[in-house]
Amino acid sequence: MKKTILFMDCYLTIPLSHFVLALMKSNPSDWSRNLNNACLFLFVILATSHVSFSQIKTPAVIGNNMVLQQNHKNPIWGWDSPEESVILEIAGQSHKTKADSNGYWKVILDPMKASTSPKKMTIQGSSSLTYENILIGEVWLCSGQSNMGWALGNSDDADLEIMTANYPNLRLISVPQVGTQEPQINFNGRWEITTPEVAKNFSAVGYLFGRRLHLALGVPIGLIDNAWGGSACEAWIPRDRLNKLPVAKPYMDQWSETEKTFDYNKLLATYEEKLKKWQEKSQTARKDGKSQPGGRPRAPRNQMTGQHRPANLYNGVLNPIIGYGIKGAIWYQGESNSNRAHAYREVFPLMIQSWRDAWKQGYFPFYWVQLADFQNEQDEPISENWPELREAQTFTLDKLKNVGEAVIIDVGEGRDIHPRNKQIVANRLVRNALNKDYGIDIPSQSPRYQSMEIKGNKIILTISDVGQGLYCFDVRDPVGFAICGKNQKFVWAQAKLRGKNQVEVWAEGIENPVAARYAWSDNPVCNLYRKDGSVTLPVTPFRTDNFPMITKGL
Repeated sequence: MKKTILFMDCYLTIPLSHFVLALMKSNPSDWSRNLNNACLFLFVILATSHVSFSQIKTPAVIGNNMVLQQNHKNPIWGWDSPEESVILEIAGQSHKTKADSNGYWKVILDPMKASTSPKKMTIQGSSSLTYENILIGEVWLCSGQSNMGWALGNSDDADLEIMTANYPNLRLISVPQVGTQEPQINFNGRWEITTPEVAKNFSAVGYLFGRRLHLALGVPIGLIDNAWGGSACEAWIPRDRLNKLPVAKPYMDQWSETEKTFDYNKLLATYEEKLKKWQEKSQTARKDGKSQPGGRPRAPRNQMTGQHRPANLYNGVLNPIIGYGIKGAIWYQGESNSNRAHAYREVFPLMIQSWRDAWKQGYFPFYWVQLADFQNEQDEPISENWPELREAQTFTLDKLKNVGEAVIIDVGEGRDIHPRNKQIVANRLVRNALNKDYGIDIPSQSPRYQSMEIKGNKIILTISDVGQGLYCFDVRDPVGFAICGKNQKFVWAQAKLRGKNQVEVWAEGIENPVAARYAWSDNPVCNLYRKDGSVTLPVTPFRTDNFPMITKGL
């Protein structure tokens, strides 16, 4: 049995069995108190389907200092007593509505032009709300895993970036990490004005992207960060949609089994027992003047509330902001899906489409960061996971409208999965937005493989989107190519530029080549770019073959 209630500032769907389980798992000394509380709470729930605190509420994404998307019919929503009349006023607009039988209400604002003049919003229902210092501008969602969540304070030139982070018209809000199968409708957060202290802990890629936009466009910018380190793409997708995707079946089956057998409380009890024994040893060692023993046990993670379980993040950190007016989204994720790169060809586009369907804003811009170079450089060309994931990301360019990719194959650090140079990452993302969404004529697209032609023992590769022409960094000839014959065994190739947009590749001992690859490894040594004056954008890693992928079926 489930009941929906309005608790503080949001409706909750609560399985009643959770209260019984919580009581059973509590300390015996607390049973009496907990039982009294649980009985009182259950009485309230059973007595009525909806409980209101007789005051009007909105979700955290709507509040003081927020930025509303310019030229957009922005939804504003919240909760009040059922059937309560609601009047909302802002910038000369007045909108009237009525809360439904669940207490939910929503109004749609008329589009407004960008403005740095602070606006005030008043909402009158069973009580009143006033939100101030509201700006009109561009709103972007910043999402993904740890490389998007990576804080400005831990990035290159953090001292300089932080001391100069004073932008009153750049507003930031972060969504706390909540992983759940129950759709959340609110979170604990608030919009903040950018100051050094606020920017320090915000997403570096997000902040640097937003700052560039703010300075280039001269309008207020709002950034919403809901990234979660280590998150799987499947966790960002509704479960019903994943269940209809055949390539996602192995992952879904794995999780179905985990959900049947995983017992967090059992793991926690085992951990606490081990910890108690370790603490006793540690205490004895201190008394005897000995050093503290090693092997302190680690607390277990609750996989049921983590960032890998399908739909957990869609429900926990995306659902509360779905519908808020945005211009678009930037995304930095893929590391956690590298072992399932083949499936990512369909999983990633499905994620983007599911977000767009939920937002009901059409094909809003969606730009992502391709995986950087990482791990050890290889002496010989071999098949690895990361290039297959990069390829899956690039293929998404051809599957969906209004998308873009920032290639950063030259930015990574072999020993660290988190490149500290977030400035280049943000710059390459913002080029997509400025060019495609704001009509600014600047280079934005990394070159891509177009076609190949075999001439004797050589392969002629044609590259598209080369701007003023291909360019080799550091040395005069291209580096990073490999070719193979019919045996499909790749060897490093020599290469040279041919004209503006072609590369000729060959290798000693390969008389009849059949395929070529470029930058096809976890951490490739490669140097090919497009060059437009002072702007260089790396060629997108590629392969001309369709040989079986090592991640297929995973």
